[in-house]
Amino acid sequence: MKFGDFAQINPKVALPKEIKVSFVEMADLSPGIRTVEPKTSRLVKGSGSRFCNHDTLFSRITPCLQNGKICQVNSLVNGIGFGSTEFFVFRGKPGVSTSDFVYYLSQSEEIKGPAIKSMVGASGRQRADLEVIRNIDVFPYSLQKQRDISLTLSNYDNLIENNNRRIAILEDLAQSLYREWFVNFRYPNNEDNLDADDKPKLVDSRLGQIPEGWEVKTAANVIAINPQTKLTKEGEKPFVGMSGLSESSMVISDIIEKSGNSGAKFINGDTLFARITPCLQNGKTGYVQFLTPEHPVGFGSTEFVVLRESEHLSSEFIYLLSRSNDFREHSIQSMTGATGRQRVHNDCFASYYLAVPPKALMNEFTKFVKPIFKSIFNLSKRNENLKKQRDMLLPKLISSQIELKD
Repeated sequence: MKFGDFAQINPKVALPKEIKVSFVEMADLSPGIRTVEPKTSRLVKGSGSRFCNHDTLFSRITPCLQNGKICQVNSLVNGIGFGSTEFFVFRGKPGVSTSDFVYYLSQSEEIKGPAIKSMVGASGRQRADLEVIRNIDVFPYSLQKQRDISLTLSNYDNLIENNNRRIAILEDLAQSLYREWFVNFRYPNNEDNLDADDKPKLVDSRLGQIPEGWEVKTAANVIAINPQTKLTKEGEKPFVGMSGLSESSMVISDIIEKSGNSGAKFINGDTLFARITPCLQNGKTGYVQFLTPEHPVGFGSTEFVVLRESEHLSSEFIYLLSRSNDFREHSIQSMTGATGRQRVHNDCFASYYLAVPPKALMNEFTKFVKPIFKSIFNLSKRNENLKKQRDMLLPKLISSQIELKD
């Protein structure tokens, strides 16, 4: 059976033109994550893919397809939406296939492999050939077998998505603690620094009023910016590219083993801060926790600024500071260069001022947030293992190398 007969490809979806509709762009899709949810709504204009809840969005352009940007869309307002012109849309066909199974089939080499081989076009902008995809031969799986396979694989994906929700909650908690203590100046054990109205005793500074006993310093004075770190060229070491940084989480992914030592060098506790547009504007930032005693130093993209702890600030504080709008906007304002390739000037950190708390308070804050950072890392490691198990199981189920039993 041909894939074009097994599934609906780019099915017609009627969209209203006078109201905003859920919009999904390529950046919303995360490789290895089943569900994508829209972040914005837009008025329907021009061309673009159209889809409904549970449809599969299949990236057709390089390198997105090779990187695995294939997701099942969900949580669309009124159940309908539109998105990038670089999506093919797949859907189950009544009486023939289920939308869930079509998603998993499209993730397998049965569909993805021939799609990648069919890509043509200018270097860096190659696209998959839809006619080749339509004519891929697929086994006519029974509906019951499709449901069984989908249920087995979705158990892994549900655990992964649940862990991601827990990671997001923990990260929000750490950010909230940071804002309360160091932006709003509401921190515990502050009895010795309260006025008659039970408010912190504040003094004037170049940043406005700050708690008594705090000091105003530049980021360059209290953060080690791109510190010198030795790393031998010989042998393979952990490497992180720009794709490994998340726009909303500290978790670093896509870690590979690579020889050489060209690029940013980092150790556990360092913050990797994207310095190039649009990565910085999009929020790409990571916190290093994955290095081992066997490989205590890693390296990565030349487009990272490495921020390391000092005697004044803990590594956890520095990561949370780097996620703040104020710190990010100051860095963005310093960017120079050709359009589309602008970069942060390291000099900008010498002109960014912040209120530095007493060492005892910094230590107290670190005691609160360090377990949160560790929990996030542990959850991310669980997700890595779940993805490996799922990805090992998927081709064996699709090819019937493994048969599911009741």
